[in-house]
Amino acid sequence: MTGKIRFAPSPTGYLHEGHLLSALYVWAAAKKWGLHVHLRIEDHDRGRTRQAYIDGIREDLEWLGFTHDSESIQSERTAIYQGVLEKLIEKDLIYPCTCSRKQLEAENPKSETGEIIYQGKCRSLAGHCLDNSIPPHNLRFKATDKVINWNDYRLGSFNENPATQCGDFPIRDREGSWTYQFAVCVDDIDQDITHIIRGEDIRNSTARQIVLSESICEVLGRPYKQPFYLHHALIADASGKKLSKRELAHSIRQDKEQGISPEELFGRVLFKAGIHPANNPTSLSEAIGEIAESL
Repeated sequence: MTGKIRFAPSPTGYLHEGHLLSALYVWAAAKKWGLHVHLRIEDHDRGRTRQAYIDGIREDLEWLGFTHDSESIQSERTAIYQGVLEKLIEKDLIYPCTCSRKQLEAENPKSETGEIIYQGKCRSLAGHCLDNSIPPHNLRFKATDKVINWNDYRLGSFNENPATQCGDFPIRDREGSWTYQFAVCVDDIDQDITHIIRGEDIRNSTARQIVLSESICEVLGRPYKQPFYLHHALIADASGKKLSKRELAHSIRQDKEQGISPEELFGRVLFKAGIHPANNPTSLSEAIGEIAESL
């Protein structure tokens, strides 16, 4: 094998068609480029994670026929995240932020997509990460003010500056949970992920993850190599919105309970994604092969 790729669902609900499309892309890339497939269960959102959803991920993947080479779950990696955090604090790259959600909305501009661009109000608290007298707070990473050049296999080249795109961003929330941005960067580095395939709704996270990953590698004393990126198109619901567990998207588990076969699911997903011209049952190997040929 020449590299490593991950399928990384969050157990905040059951898998749906959007997850299935991502899985097909991940396993297709693994087939095409001879990659090790790592299943990473991203349960950093402790408030919404449920054991039933964790079990459901494994059960649904097995029912669908997907097999992976290794597996991890983020809740078992707290010591690793804490160790990286302490090294970033030593380099003065982290600071506590006591801004409430209301303050963030009122005091900061927003991007064209509606994302808050944090203006660094709490940077004056740098050096006080371990000060227990500070009110409830999250921890923010100082986003380097520089343009990040990166390439997407499908969408082309991007030049983005996280400092102006989102500003300093959180890596741990006020409840003590690691954020997606932080956990995924630490994991990708620690687990030697070389290829990242995910939905295009996550595309705007890429530059900030590169900046953070560069700093993590620096404090760990290891070289940073930018991964291969591919952000695939999304499957939308009847209203045109992307499928979401928050919006209670119809789950694969529900399809299974209704007697829908994996082959019917693969065919339906390929059709909805515009990969196949007709909604016909398709085997897993055929679905993976068809996407692999398109890469």
